[in-house]
Amino acid sequence: MADAWALKARFERRTWCVTRKEPEIGGGREVCQYLEANGVKWRAPQPPVDRAPSPPFAKLSTDEKVRLFRGLFRGRTDVYPVRWESKTTGKSGYAPACLNEWAAGICHKPRIKCADCEHRSLASITDPVIYDHLAGEHTVGIYPLLHDNTCHFLAVDFDEQEWREDALAFVESCRTLGVPAALEISRSGDGAHVWLFFSQKVDARDARRLGTALISHVCARTRQLKLSSYDRLFPNQDTMPKGGFGNLIALPLQKKPRVLCLAQQTGSDPAARKPAAPSPDSRP
Repeated sequence: MADAWALKARFERRTWCVTRKEPEIGGGREVCQYLEANGVKWRAPQPPVDRAPSPPFAKLSTDEKVRLFRGLFRGRTDVYPVRWESKTTGKSGYAPACLNEWAAGICHKPRIKCADCEHRSLASITDPVIYDHLAGEHTVGIYPLLHDNTCHFLAVDFDEQEWREDALAFVESCRTLGVPAALEISRSGDGAHVWLFFSQKVDARDARRLGTALISHVCARTRQLKLSSYDRLFPNQDTMPKGGFGNLIALPLQKKPRVLCLAQQTGSDPAARKPAAPSPDSRP
C-alpha cells in the first residue's frame, strides 16, 4: 500500500461518465476513438483543484490507511464474501458473511444451505473487517456491482501460463491510452488483476465496454500475443442478476499472500518474519 495515496490522487484526475466533450488526457483522440467505437460514453476530467499536499503514507494512522484502502476498492457495503477452506478436503471458496454463522440452534449448516436459511443475516463490510483482512485474520472479497447497476472500478483477470506477458501488455496499452492502471499479482501467485479506478461510479455496462476497448487495443498493438490468459472482467455483469449479488472479486493485500510475495521477490523465508509489536492505534 506504499504508493496507494499517490495512486488514488492520480486516479481522481480521470472520470469516465456521460457528458461528451473533447478530452485532453494522455491518449488524446486515440482513446476517444476506442471508447466511442465500443459505445462508451465519456467526458473530459475537470481541471484539478488545488489541494493541500497529501501526507506521506508512513505518517498515516491505521484508521486513515483503512479508509484509503476502502476509498479505492469500493463495492457493495451491505454484504461481503468471506473465504472458507475445508481442513479435511482442502477445498475452498467464498460465501456471503452471515452474522448467525455457526450460531447454536440457529445455523444448521451444512444440512441447510445458507441461501435457503430463514435465519440468514448478511453482515455489512466495516473498517474492522478490512483491518482484519489486511492483518491476515481472514480473507474477504467485494461485490463490485451496485444495486443501480453501477460500479466504482473495473478489474481485469489474467490466469493460465501467459498471464505475466498478457497482464503487462494490457498495462502498457493503458499507459499508451492515458488510462491509469494498477497491477496486482493474485493470491495464488499464478495470475494477476489489473485494476482501473473511477473517480465516481459509472454504469457497469460502460466500464465493461472500456475493458473490451482496452483488450482490443492490446490485440491490435501486439499481434504476437493472443491474450489466452485473459479470463474475465469485474463486474462480470452489466446488470444485477435477479436474487443475486453479481460476481465477487477477492480484495488484494491480504497479509499472508503479501508476505509470501515479498519473500519470493527477496528470497527470504516468510516463516522467519516476526510480526511487529502492535501500536496503540493498531485497531480501528
